[in-house]
Amino acid sequence: MNLDLLSDRFLQRAIRAFRCSDGSPLPLGPSLQSTAVNFSLFSRNATRVWLLLYETAEAREPCSIVQLDPRRNRTGDIWHIRVEGVGRGLAYAFRVDGPCAPEQGHRFAPERVLIDPYATALYAPPTWTFDEACGDRGQAQSQVRSLVTAPQFDWEGDRPLRLPWSETVIYETHVRGLTWHPSSRVNAPGTYRGVIDKIPYFKELGITAIEFLPLQEFNPDELTRVNPISGERLTNYWGYSTIAFFAPHQGFGTRRYPGCQVDEFKEMVKALHQGGIEVLLDVVFNHTAEGDETGPTFSFRGLDNSIYYLLEDDKRTYKNYSGCGNTVNCNHPVVINFILECLRYWVVEMHVDGFRFDLASILSRDRSGQLIPNPPLLEAISEDPILRQTKLIAEAWDAGGAYLVGRFPGDGWSEWNGVYRDDVRRYWRGDQGMAGSFAQRLTGSADLYEHSGRSAVHSINFVTCHDGFTLNDLVSYEQKHNWANGESNRDGCDANFSANYGVEGPTDDPQIQRIRTRQMKNFLATLLLSRGVPMLLGGDEFCRTQRGNNNAYCQDSEVSWFDWRLVEQNRAMFEFTRGLLAFRARHPVVSRDEFYRPQDLSWFNACGWMPEWHTDAAIGCHFHCAMGGERQLCMLFNPTSHAVNFVLPHPPENDVWLKAIDTGATPPFDICAPGAEIPLFEQDSLLVWDKTLVVLVSDRDPRLK
Repeated sequence: MNLDLLSDRFLQRAIRAFRCSDGSPLPLGPSLQSTAVNFSLFSRNATRVWLLLYETAEAREPCSIVQLDPRRNRTGDIWHIRVEGVGRGLAYAFRVDGPCAPEQGHRFAPERVLIDPYATALYAPPTWTFDEACGDRGQAQSQVRSLVTAPQFDWEGDRPLRLPWSETVIYETHVRGLTWHPSSRVNAPGTYRGVIDKIPYFKELGITAIEFLPLQEFNPDELTRVNPISGERLTNYWGYSTIAFFAPHQGFGTRRYPGCQVDEFKEMVKALHQGGIEVLLDVVFNHTAEGDETGPTFSFRGLDNSIYYLLEDDKRTYKNYSGCGNTVNCNHPVVINFILECLRYWVVEMHVDGFRFDLASILSRDRSGQLIPNPPLLEAISEDPILRQTKLIAEAWDAGGAYLVGRFPGDGWSEWNGVYRDDVRRYWRGDQGMAGSFAQRLTGSADLYEHSGRSAVHSINFVTCHDGFTLNDLVSYEQKHNWANGESNRDGCDANFSANYGVEGPTDDPQIQRIRTRQMKNFLATLLLSRGVPMLLGGDEFCRTQRGNNNAYCQDSEVSWFDWRLVEQNRAMFEFTRGLLAFRARHPVVSRDEFYRPQDLSWFNACGWMPEWHTDAAIGCHFHCAMGGERQLCMLFNPTSHAVNFVLPHPPENDVWLKAIDTGATPPFDICAPGAEIPLFEQDSLLVWDKTLVVLVSDRDPRLK
């Protein structure tokens, strides 16, 4: 289609409705200016740019198409225009022309309607696609519109909480899945407002930060496969396929009006902050939803493909370190600027406290795809005067084989510690020779982080996360059961280091249930007693299950939704978790930033001697580094299938050991409230049951008081 040949109706309407001027190249994106909006768009290799304006967000056709004059509306590589008489809620899009030369890396397609990369909100119908044939003109007409939003919002003095890492406990969850189940009993299920209704629960549990799975705009309907079991269409549920990086997901809003998701996201953040809870976002800058060369064109590919993506040598195809078809050219100066501006927007305008970067090793690759020691992007983020005060978390690996746990470049970055996950799982499963590794993980993973001058809080400790089994499934399944994903059970990780203890999946066998419950408590207690920053997978505290699915990325169903009835059904597990969080807060010895010094603790085997790390499985640790009136701790770990009698170290003079935690005991003796601990008078040893963790606390011998 020749885009210069507008219909008379469009032309007359444009002249009648809008007055345009040259505009300004900065800031990039839409900027609201009293009675006008300035639009600014980067495209180095474009030859023509059109701005499309719509009367309403729902309108299928633009009411005005304005061609930008490269002499007046272009400064360097930036195209810009100011439109008078418009404001908040305006729906707009772009078309961009340029060379269609895949062999040179250029994939301009002027018939495509493009999203503004800097759009702060999108509008799309409830079910939408990227492109579709439009009438007899044959245009590839997107159903998606960029929206102009206003920064005005009554934050009521809200400021960043900036909780110390040592006091941080992260709860990983999904906005929709958290409250979509009918049992959630919230006013707006599956939305930002639904999250607000769960704040009293979070406060009761005792977590201090929520890490949300991706909520930057994505298309839930991009998958075409169906569930082979139910026949229902699968969805992009997790959202790791970003479309617009500045825009909160419309589907998590109430749809009261186009763009309401922005205000409702802010309402959620403000309410969480008022509850003392920080907000962390899982962000996906390693790839986009445009996929490989066969994927849709909706933004970056049509704006400047050779700038935004890493291309193979022939430039027709994409380097694929993400496993999702393309890789963002993260260390190109233009892309660095885009990512920095995006992160700053979420911090300054949306009051977000930090970020977890998906497949962050990609962010350390240069323009040829090679890993580099001092990546400009990572250094720019950690040294940015706004971002350096936020919490920065890296998933320190990618699909291209880079595994940088303990070696992630750049100061200021904490890491998802995948080594912690695997070693702790293997130890409690009973794998041989794991005691030494387990001791390293419990004490902060100094073997991974100390050599580079980092501290224990650079380790984000976790046993389970969204990507893998839930805690309940970790002790109930030896194999993944992902058949409902429609990929013949090939997807998802095979190395789960899990066990079922006799039966695959649910069982009524009381002996199997007993050991599963004990193991879940062992994992939770280990996580919350380890130095480093603990991350709890949402729902593990009440035994949520995904029915053995360890890759529920496409399951917008009861497989993924939180069934809140389980809180009461498994109240004992919830109370145990809540008690552990309170115990951690009362005993800062387990959560300090620094690593333990050799004189701070003593390891021993069941006989009271230094462990033989490659042969002993049951081990204990005496923490005698209490400060400022803190009480000393002694932890006993028995991952074997038989009871072990531990020789106990001596408590401090005039003190006695009190048993505070015993995962082999029944409630309420599995975790005792302060003052209700069980004294071990004149006991030189303690029998610890199979698959059991015990924590002793020193206190003044009550017989001497």
